[in-house]
Amino acid sequence: MTENPGVLVEQAVERSLRLVPTWPAWDGQPLISDDGRTFTPHKAVRRITDHMVDHLAEVEALLAGVPTQPDEWHASALTSAADLAPFTVEDVQEAEQRLRRLGRTFTLRYAAVDPAEWDKDRGANWTLRQIAEHLVELDWYADQVGDLS
Repeated sequence: MTENPGVLVEQAVERSLRLVPTWPAWDGQPLISDDGRTFTPHKAVRRITDHMVDHLAEVEALLAGVPTQPDEWHASALTSAADLAPFTVEDVQEAEQRLRRLGRTFTLRYAAVDPAEWDKDRGANWTLRQIAEHLVELDWYADQVGDLS
């Protein structure tokens, strides 16, 4: 496969963003996922963002040939006070800007390296392609909030 794997991340962002414009209708009650985790619109955006930041940092470390930073996120186990705030039209706009820029950064970063790097063996770490393929499921976080229209 020769298509830039970063495009997969951009596509996952766009799938997530199809739901976000409905979230200002959120009633303030946290939603519970099938596995018992609590979600709100802000938490879903935070998790999508953090997941991309985490793996973008991993990509950069792998390309630089340095160890990746240990994962010490609270991730979706944490529901912060900020996660419980009302979700406004302005929050939709901010999420669209933030997530699209991050998604595009994957495409641009992968385009900036020789495609041979995408599948290069990284030892105990995933290949760059595997990282992008893992991020295909970013929209799972958005699905936990769903369509609130």
